[in-house]
Amino acid sequence: MYYSSGNYESFARPLKPEGVDSKSAYLIGSGLGALAAACFLVRDGQMKGENIHILEKDPIPGGACDGYEYPDRGFVMRGGREMDNHFECMWDIMRSIPSIETEGVSVLDEYYWLNKKDPNFSLCRATENKGKDAHTDGKFGLSDKGLMQIMKLFMTPDEKLYDLRIDQVFDEEVLNSNFWMYWRTMFAFENWHSALEMKLYLQRFVHHIGGLPDFKALRFTKYNQYESMILPMVNYLKKHNVDFQYGVHVTNVEFEIKKDKKTAKKILCLKNGKEEHIDLTENELVFITNGSCTENSTMGDQDKPAEMNSEIKPGSCWDMWRKIAAQDSSFGNPEKFCSDTEKTNWMSATVTTLDKKIVPYIQNICKRDPFSGNVVTGGIVTARDSNWLLSWTFNRQPQFRTQPEGQLVGWIYGLFSDKPGNFVKKTMRECTGKEICMEWLYHMGVPEDQIENLAENSAKTIPVMMPYITAFFMPRKAGDRPNVVPEGSVNFAFLGQFAETVRDTIFTTEYSIRTGMEAVYTLLNVDRGIPEVWGSVYDVRNLLDATVKLSDGKKLTDINLPLKEKIAMKEALKKIQGTEVEKLLKSYNVI
Repeated sequence: MYYSSGNYESFARPLKPEGVDSKSAYLIGSGLGALAAACFLVRDGQMKGENIHILEKDPIPGGACDGYEYPDRGFVMRGGREMDNHFECMWDIMRSIPSIETEGVSVLDEYYWLNKKDPNFSLCRATENKGKDAHTDGKFGLSDKGLMQIMKLFMTPDEKLYDLRIDQVFDEEVLNSNFWMYWRTMFAFENWHSALEMKLYLQRFVHHIGGLPDFKALRFTKYNQYESMILPMVNYLKKHNVDFQYGVHVTNVEFEIKKDKKTAKKILCLKNGKEEHIDLTENELVFITNGSCTENSTMGDQDKPAEMNSEIKPGSCWDMWRKIAAQDSSFGNPEKFCSDTEKTNWMSATVTTLDKKIVPYIQNICKRDPFSGNVVTGGIVTARDSNWLLSWTFNRQPQFRTQPEGQLVGWIYGLFSDKPGNFVKKTMRECTGKEICMEWLYHMGVPEDQIENLAENSAKTIPVMMPYITAFFMPRKAGDRPNVVPEGSVNFAFLGQFAETVRDTIFTTEYSIRTGMEAVYTLLNVDRGIPEVWGSVYDVRNLLDATVKLSDGKKLTDINLPLKEKIAMKEALKKIQGTEVEKLLKSYNVI
């Protein structure tokens, strides 16, 4: 397996890997990483579909990428996915996945045309004081000291950030800024999360720093992530005769560990309540989704809270990873991620409007017609003064293909599930769907005497508690996540958000798909380059642009530097006069 860039290998088709016809594959889980791996096995590995077996404990595929209409509850989305034009592995496979909407085009084509025609941007990023525009006005609001803290983190080697928290590298100069409000609500970072992961995110998305305040950097699918991404992949795999098995709880994978050779020998599982096993040879490949951000998710309803359930049971991803990790140190350390749910949980809720009474309040904030079929909020709107740090969004409508005309489906989430609300004096985790809707309506500016009636009769709200939703952001060090293909592996790989690959960042669709691509290409020795992570961190133009935008347009000469550094800077600027360097700095408004 090797990385490449440019279009020479992007459009090339690899030769059929040697010996693939005698191989088969078992994929544990059917989340985005596993589905991507299966697609790469079919397309580039040229493995027969009937030799590919997907083992899923739930009755439907997709993992965290969900979006369903439950007969007894209504529409539910646990989360949403923001995409980037430089998700190189994602677009590599999506160009080959046929759309389920439009005959003869790919998911990539459909997505590309949609976002060209209707580009994303927000007209109101944050509110305060009951729905009034907070007038962040695209400003990051960072002091010179805060800027230096961000730049220092950006330049710090990974190994110096092992097991450190964000609040150990940033103080109030950053944590009280607009920048941190934008960042933490967009990516779901908490102050106690990993400083290493924060640094990796800064480097990974440095080319999009300028798009943080208004989300113009983002792109979204037409419908919810399940219908727009998962269903097309499942259809593609089924057309190639891939075997989907549901209700299969994999409890362990047993390995034979030798000095320089590690082989998966047996998959242990519960099927219809009975213990079964699958014996493995070196020609039977195993792709393991270890850990899950949506494990133990619970749903409430309009009149019932979603329970907090942190118990790790046999057959869960976490229990399976614990048993796997006990067999070899290179298989990671799940306890780093799953042992403190008070630091890894938050709640979301799906709200469906039932009539037109709430719509004017949405429209007043987003400044768009929610029924136009185009961008509505353009990403989340954060109620900056919310005790829950509540954010909400309405993407293009309809969000579901079966959504009735005249209804809107939106998404609410709160980072602090243990704090009493501003209007509903309960913690978010104690609230019913109706009460979460009431708190949201309060922050939307609905008159207080109308809030309860609208929440009860003009909307249906389904809360979801997710104890492990940001488990992957917990402070960590090298080795806490297993490599996608551990050293010495003969026939197995790890997939998803708790597997380790270089330079990319977790909690993205790209990360899951990249791990699937790297796993398949390595185990089958596919002779084609995997697109490297977009190299904006090495592009001086992106670095200059991000630096100026983070400082709200302040030039280098306006920064309050100590006298010694000021003199050194003046001398340096004299030396570059009349050079290409001076032209470059001026073109990005650095000087």
